[in-house]
Amino acid sequence: MSVEADLLEKYVLGSRRRFEGLLGQMVEIPSISMDPARSSDVRRMATVAAQVLTDLGAEARIVETGGYPIVSGGWMTGGHHPTVTIYNHMDVQPAQEPEWQQEPFAFTIENGIYRGRGATDDKGPALSALLGARFAVEQGLPINIRFLWELEEEIGSPHFAAGLKDRAGIPRPDSVVVSDTIWIAKGRPAMPYGLRGLLGARLTLRTGSKDAHSGVTGGAARNPLAELMEIAQACVNARTGEVKIPGFYKDVVKPTKAEIASFLKSGFQVRRFKGAYGLQQLRTDDPAEIMRRIWAAPTFEIHGLTGGYHGPGVKTIVPGHGELKVSMRLVPNQRPEKVLALFKKYVAKLNPDIRVEREGMLHPFKGSFDGPYVDCVKRAAKAGFGKEPAFIREGGSIGAVVTMQKMWKVPILFLGLSLPEHGYHAPNEYFDWGQASGGMKAFAHYFGELAKMGRFG
Repeated sequence: MSVEADLLEKYVLGSRRRFEGLLGQMVEIPSISMDPARSSDVRRMATVAAQVLTDLGAEARIVETGGYPIVSGGWMTGGHHPTVTIYNHMDVQPAQEPEWQQEPFAFTIENGIYRGRGATDDKGPALSALLGARFAVEQGLPINIRFLWELEEEIGSPHFAAGLKDRAGIPRPDSVVVSDTIWIAKGRPAMPYGLRGLLGARLTLRTGSKDAHSGVTGGAARNPLAELMEIAQACVNARTGEVKIPGFYKDVVKPTKAEIASFLKSGFQVRRFKGAYGLQQLRTDDPAEIMRRIWAAPTFEIHGLTGGYHGPGVKTIVPGHGELKVSMRLVPNQRPEKVLALFKKYVAKLNPDIRVEREGMLHPFKGSFDGPYVDCVKRAAKAGFGKEPAFIREGGSIGAVVTMQKMWKVPILFLGLSLPEHGYHAPNEYFDWGQASGGMKAFAHYFGELAKMGRFG
């Protein structure tokens, strides 16, 4: 069955008030999973999300995981129909940045702009997909549509795998679509087929029981901050970004010429990239090289160095303790367990007194670059937004994706709706009606394409 464009257009316009009301209700719940003080709000978000599903006529349940729950639900129209699961998350980043121009969890609407933490990451895209699904079900499309809304994505999905073991609450689908990614530019749909993995670590060094006067002990006392900076310099070339850990690049699979060509179709512009993220200078200004670096190459980043004195002026002490916070983005076929072992061995050789503690570990993901499901995404995006998407990789990580791939072994596609200017993980986050309405149309068409493809493609 095909989706009738005129009927869908009328449905989308008629759904605008409902979309705005639901998004406002969701955004005003501060579901910050990394803040223990917000645990009751995260739980409340799960209850509200399940109610949203049932109010739209879907089945819904809250699946416990041992951590925060997963909301699972949807429409099952027939056992012989194909089943697709749409993944989004309902937890959000903290919103403590001083640059916020409004209360982060006070939802506002102005000329089709929806402001508030979580509007684009990831509550707006989730509702767009949901309303697109409701249209498909109302039209009697022979397809089962399920939703999986996580509440721990922003903290690395530590209990997601446990939730998927509840086969009654979360049945295995035939395919998955993730709507939690960012385009490169407005008007130029871009869908990833790969994600980088992540390995975080804290390096700590204690050389004294307390800070000591540098005039009395300097020259004799070890300086843990200086020694940690020495380690940082030994791990990465600060100018080029080259990682110097022995064996780090051994398993890296470089992107093909066809992949690079697809990257170049994404609408990526160096000027726009710098402006969107407030970057004054880059390590290179070559577009192809930038895209390779941010999507298909591993990294080593320094996030923070703590210890010693951080107040005004200079306090002349030798710190007794220091801590270095780092992470590595990984690409196929790098395994974070192997990279961690290489890193620990290297640090131990350079400075055996430094303690390395793992802080998070996510595997990289690489899905389909072509095939029938990819063709469905192409046609759906064109129906929703007027242009076929470029297929790229994304530099970030979504832990749940790798878990679903490992446990379900089904095709996983991406149909993200967010734009760089929407403020993903940034102050003054927003979503807009253009992306929401286009997303509803794209998802409705995607369900129609899957229905035509049938149970086993």
